[in-house]
Amino acid sequence: MDRPNVIIFFTDDQGYGDLSCMGATDFRTPNLDRMANDGVRFTDWYSNSPVCSPSRAALLTGRYPGNAGVRSILRGHRRTSGLPQSSPTLATMLREAGYQTAMAGKWHLGLTEDSRPQSHGFDRSFGFFAGCIDYYSHIFYHGANRPGPGLDPTHDLWEDNEEIWRNGEYFTELIADKAIEYLREMSASDKPFFLYVPFNAPHYPMHAPQEYMDRFSELPWDRQVMAAMISAVDDAVGKIMNEVERLGATSNTLSFFTSDNGPSRETRNWLDGNQDPYYGGTSGGLKGHKFSLFEGGVRMPAISHWPDRIAAGHVSDQPCASMDIVPTVLEAAGVDKSQFEMNGVSLLEHLTANTTLDERPIFWELGSQTAVRRGMWKLVLNGQLVEHEEPIADVHLANLDDDPSESVDLAEAEPAITAGLKRLAEDWRDGIERRWSREYASAESEQGGYRMA
Repeated sequence: MDRPNVIIFFTDDQGYGDLSCMGATDFRTPNLDRMANDGVRFTDWYSNSPVCSPSRAALLTGRYPGNAGVRSILRGHRRTSGLPQSSPTLATMLREAGYQTAMAGKWHLGLTEDSRPQSHGFDRSFGFFAGCIDYYSHIFYHGANRPGPGLDPTHDLWEDNEEIWRNGEYFTELIADKAIEYLREMSASDKPFFLYVPFNAPHYPMHAPQEYMDRFSELPWDRQVMAAMISAVDDAVGKIMNEVERLGATSNTLSFFTSDNGPSRETRNWLDGNQDPYYGGTSGGLKGHKFSLFEGGVRMPAISHWPDRIAAGHVSDQPCASMDIVPTVLEAAGVDKSQFEMNGVSLLEHLTANTTLDERPIFWELGSQTAVRRGMWKLVLNGQLVEHEEPIADVHLANLDDDPSESVDLAEAEPAITAGLKRLAEDWRDGIERRWSREYASAESEQGGYRMA
């Protein structure tokens, strides 16, 4: 069989419950629903971090963020370093194997020349490098200048490492247009392609064209604009997948869709100076949100689609993570995974033959928080519900089979399980810290990362 084409769709700050195929009842996402119905929908899929940059590093390298060299939200000034060259991306791996590679969307893995997409395996790239932009002016407003006070806004839109201007055009639609352009270019070759489509929606600022707002006029504004932004993403995915079909590549294209972290409660979502926490996104009843290692911060909507190999209509409840995409794609492409360091596992047999995955622990860390899931048990150390506030518990244990919302703390009721998982999590975190000090700590000040103490 020919090597598959690969597409990865990645959204930004999208909660577990914010697709209609994942339980949303107040808006519809028909294109993503169709993708799920024709492939695999995951109920227990995880991001590898509850914030942007680390989750992207894990997705593209197949490693835990700390092993990839990015553990925090990277600043947006043009001296910000990011993903190191010692951490090859899926684009680098596939390009070495003869693939064409392109991306359209949000990078957020560094702005220095050696941190940008062109230095990490992408033949073509379009999008922005910082953490967020205005959807119409494509300006980053959050203190981009260095040296100096760092308060001035900076334009942040690039193609193939050259700054470009597309003032007044809605960025989600630009992503779709550029992705389709790249698909057409790559389809002219007999080489397979890898297309990475990291949307910035529904990350703030909360912007959507009126046509999308009008679809949900019955909803309150905060939910209306969230629904509108996700609906625009759904339309974009539909347009891209329709182009894949028009090009005759649908049957042998392996696609993934997921999000980088849970929904944001940050007040800057409001756009009106309202200092109340934002509640337009939903974690689908899970505990926590962006910045938290409880389920709402890291459990994500996720879909995989490959008509040649994946049977339609499968729902997987196996714990999986974004770092698993790299080894899965490499195995599907016939690339020797053993030549690369990675922490993820291949899901290929699970996807294509519905086999059960071997049980393994999955770990997270951010600031003082550390967490592990093994089987049905989830342990969170110093777990925060709200960023910058004190942890709600030093140790929190939940049985996710019975209590996916982590409502009941079983740490005292299950002392043996608690002790074992605590030791496992702390040993893993110690390994991350030792490697960070040895290999990456000198770059942290250059990254300008935001780490919660």
